[in-house]
Amino acid sequence: MRDEYDVIVVGAGPGGSTAARTAAETCDVLLIEKRQEIGAPVRCAEAVLKSALVGLVYPDKKWISSYIRRYRIFAPDGTMLDISAEAMGIEGELAYILERKIFDRELAKDAARAGADVMVRTRATGLIIEDGVVNGVKIKRLGESLEVRSKVVIGADGVESQVGRWAGINTAFKLKDVGIGVQYLMTNVDVAEDSCDVYVGSRAAGGYAWVFPKGEKLANVGLGMPASMLNGSKPIDYLNKFVSKQFPEGQQLGLIMGSGPSSDELKTVICNGLMLVGDAAHHCDPLSGGGITNAMEGGKIAGNVASKAVQQRDSSVRVLKEYEDTRRGSLFGKLQKHNYRIKEFVVTLSDNELSKLIRSLKGIRPQEINFASVVRLVAANPKVLLVMHDLARLKELADALTEKR
Repeated sequence: MRDEYDVIVVGAGPGGSTAARTAAETCDVLLIEKRQEIGAPVRCAEAVLKSALVGLVYPDKKWISSYIRRYRIFAPDGTMLDISAEAMGIEGELAYILERKIFDRELAKDAARAGADVMVRTRATGLIIEDGVVNGVKIKRLGESLEVRSKVVIGADGVESQVGRWAGINTAFKLKDVGIGVQYLMTNVDVAEDSCDVYVGSRAAGGYAWVFPKGEKLANVGLGMPASMLNGSKPIDYLNKFVSKQFPEGQQLGLIMGSGPSSDELKTVICNGLMLVGDAAHHCDPLSGGGITNAMEGGKIAGNVASKAVQQRDSSVRVLKEYEDTRRGSLFGKLQKHNYRIKEFVVTLSDNELSKLIRSLKGIRPQEINFASVVRLVAANPKVLLVMHDLARLKELADALTEKR
């Protein structure tokens, strides 16, 4: 490890590794990870849409545990909405369930192959800030404190990010925009190996529960809920209740707990010499809490902009603003904004309203959405008028995403 690089990336998750790989094509890059092993521990339900992933990285069966052909959404009254690849007019699978330990490691390997120096067990402890410009990172590696200078720093240090705060960026969450999640890796569970099942409503504590198959009676079974709905109860208590009802014979092989953003985008994710990507920038889907491909897309844009800044010898906000503008104008950025408004609407619905909405959607095939079907949907669910503009834009954006990929 040298004492100066063009670009330093803090955090070797999907966003950080993608940023490092992209920037390393033209720059000297250092990628640091505070943990001793990239990809561990896994803090993720591991599902990604194929349409969002293809184009960012070529799918490899060594890090795919399941190929998903349908999503099934279960309403509080038991109504099931089946969203299949066939109904969407898509050939093959809709999504993948990843093996994140392998996936994250492969992305870091790609960064290393592109020329980045990768260092694990290397923790950022602060930033080098001179005359209002971030000029590097203070780190601690194997007990030794060091300062490494750079022209650009990319903060990809996750939901607990300190890099942004050190730079003076307001990364605080509102309580209603914090999602609390808990998940078991379970065996001896009978699940369809090509289906992701989602349960919404009160049995999911006002959030949603998921069952994502990983083959051979193995599945990620979890529950996510807004922190504002905790009311003194523990999320794991809700998950245990769900599991005891759905999978009474299931056995636990692993447990993860944590929190994540379900928020709109931050006011800014840049300052002189620094950009934030992934969860550090609150770049995740507010509806699902998923952030893998969002982070990778942001990392790719940030890596390209960092390269331009290095070439132009100018890492000011004037140059780095291209990252912020490009990301906000991308399909991922637009989907986040609209999904946030839809999330804010959905959390206000009662079990009865959720069930009515899902029953109404059940009869509408995606390729058959037209004025008449929208009228029927609104007539059955007047509250939908509150987000109708966003629902229309959401379909438009999702269609564009599918075509792009």
